[in-house]
Amino acid sequence: MKMQQWTVGILLFDQVDLTDITGPSEVFHHAGYSRRDLHKILFGRDTPENHPFLVKTVSQAGVPFKASNGLRLAPDYSFEQTPAFDIVVIPGANLGVIAHVLTQEEIIQWIARSSSQSQLMTSVCTGAFLLAQAGLLNGKRATTHWAALDQFEQQFPQIQVQRTGKFVDEGPIITAAALTAGFHMALHIVERLLGEQMAQAVAKGIDMEGHKPRE
Repeated sequence: MKMQQWTVGILLFDQVDLTDITGPSEVFHHAGYSRRDLHKILFGRDTPENHPFLVKTVSQAGVPFKASNGLRLAPDYSFEQTPAFDIVVIPGANLGVIAHVLTQEEIIQWIARSSSQSQLMTSVCTGAFLLAQAGLLNGKRATTHWAALDQFEQQFPQIQVQRTGKFVDEGPIITAAALTAGFHMALHIVERLLGEQMAQAVAKGIDMEGHKPRE
């Protein structure tokens, strides 16, 4: 029997926060691992088909660039090439970078289009500003990095800004707070789709065993 799978697309842009990408990616990558899978990994025989989440990255032009810490990133797809994803993750960056990205109409339009094709639209940290700019958070509860909450509320008064909690689940849209909150949000998604037992197994595997995937 074939395992159910969800495709995950993570948006990349110049000077993106690496933790916002790697946190959710690692959680999704470890979901569904068994002892047999670990044995396959050890001997280099693991394949994506063994796991419930297939994670890819996408950027506007599909060309390599650098994250905020200087590491070089190479997207899997450009907007022109990208398929529809079941789950989309919009990461954040410092507010200066985010202000620039907010002016990139093609990026905002891609986010808006993706929302009509995906099962879940999510953001980590200041990635919530991009969801908001695309009009996806109007009338909804949402959160972002604690240091950006005031600006988020001033810039998007139509959003019910939540100042506590690791993430806010509004059904098809989930926003996470600062940086490592992306791990908690991704574990919550694993619980939603695969159950609490699987989420706790993943948490144990990445040394977050005390995690309770709740808002």
